Amino acid sequence: MSAESHPTLPPVRLHSGAELARDALVAPLFARAVRLARWAGPETRVGIGGELVADQLPEAVAALGLDAADADSAGYASQAWRVAVDTGLVDVTEPEEEAGQDAGQDTGPGAGQGGEERFGTAAPGEDLALVTSGAPGDVLDLWLAALDMVLADAAVPDLDGLVDALDAGGEIDFDRLDWNPGREADFLDGVLANLYLLTVTEGGAADRPVPLPVLAASMVVPDGMGEPTDAVLEQVSDAMMRLDDQFRQLEPIGLVEFRPVDEELMAEADDEEIPAGASQAGGPAAVDDEDVSRYGMVRLTPLGLYGIRARMLEAGVEAPAVGELADKGADALLDAVSFYPENAAQAEIEQWLAGRELPAAVAELLAAARGDDEGGPLRRLRCQQALAPAGPEAEPAVRAVLDDAELGGLARVWLAERGVADVPAPDPEMVFWLTVDTIAAQLAADGETDELPLLIETLTAHHAGFFEQVWRVEHPATAYVLEAMGRLHPDKKAAKEARKAAFKARSRRP
Repeated sequence: MSAESHPTLPPVRLHSGAELARDALVAPLFARAVRLARWAGPETRVGIGGELVADQLPEAVAALGLDAADADSAGYASQAWRVAVDTGLVDVTEPEEEAGQDAGQDTGPGAGQGGEERFGTAAPGEDLALVTSGAPGDVLDLWLAALDMVLADAAVPDLDGLVDALDAGGEIDFDRLDWNPGREADFLDGVLANLYLLTVTEGGAADRPVPLPVLAASMVVPDGMGEPTDAVLEQVSDAMMRLDDQFRQLEPIGLVEFRPVDEELMAEADDEEIPAGASQAGGPAAVDDEDVSRYGMVRLTPLGLYGIRARMLEAGVEAPAVGELADKGADALLDAVSFYPENAAQAEIEQWLAGRELPAAVAELLAAARGDDEGGPLRRLRCQQALAPAGPEAEPAVRAVLDDAELGGLARVWLAERGVADVPAPDPEMVFWLTVDTIAAQLAADGETDELPLLIETLTAHHAGFFEQVWRVEHPATAYVLEAMGRLHPDKKAAKEARKAAFKARSRRP
């Protein structure tokens, strides 16, 4: 597996399709859209564009069980109707324009010839049946269509600003508005991608909400910047307020759980500063201010994780999910999980094993672990991880590779850990080869960690003259591993011997 084909994102653990579909159906905005689709009938009147005419809104509000006295209720009903229309839950027939209309005639929504009002009609769409009789994937497709509409709306500035930016001809002056539709959509996509990454990265946000300043800073603060300048902090603050408005719009579709910025804090914005640490883009752990929640907190829901991943896949981003390798071969499994975080790799391996007969699965894993390519050591490490929970059923397949130059050491370790008798002792060449392979795998998996020097010391301590012999090992990573030993071995004398051995290995096999 070449470096260019490594997944760019850690794998996400998704809920089942049935669970996600249930979450979609109870998302407030989507649930309202479904209710209005069922309410639509012969008496429902729509204007140009399929929107409900004004005098229909009170009926829609009542159908949704909303408080008619609440000023926001009509807006909720209007938005839910647009979702129903855009997703196909409702079919609309727009009013036809009369031929011969003059420029001076009223051409507003519903207007006909001579000022006579004309209306379109609406009826439940064919897709409405999918809500109750469709598969979970059908429901999720409808929800994704609704999400697209909501995200597009969230990237639009407030209507007051739009009205102010209209010129005499009714066109929007984007320069005056200081708003670029493509840029705003890209910004919101970037924010959600960062939130996704913080959530799926091992040791990241997981089920913990992310402070809004952290998310805003991840989009604004340049990489490598130490202490942000006042100008950058002001940009972070502006981005926070924009995100506060956008996440308020995204919560009703079920994408996020959101705690808005404290309104008192907003009123005191001129006197407040972003808390120390919150302006850094290093992740939630960078913020320890107990009052940071006042600045807003956001978390992707399980449905939100599904939705953002679906959008990433559509955009061509490689965003793996745990479990999607269950029907693949062992070679594809080991290649992929070689670059997963350890816990995610273990979860993927367990799902792969769950659907197979263990003896055959073990033999397939061992066969896929062979290879003297650059990825071989890490494949063997993941294979060893996969075999760790296996019981006695795996023993025949493991014993079958005892004489294999690449797998014999791995097999002996597995058998010895289970106290199996009559395991043949490895020859020195196999011991040295396994040592090189093990360290190469650890370097590939985690880099030069704090624990690696101890592992190196442990593996080399019991072999007199280790560095005098190891450089001859026929392993493609011998020189690379010896160079790492020369840097990391805690004993200075051994480190010097490792560097000399690395030079010999490099000279022998350039």
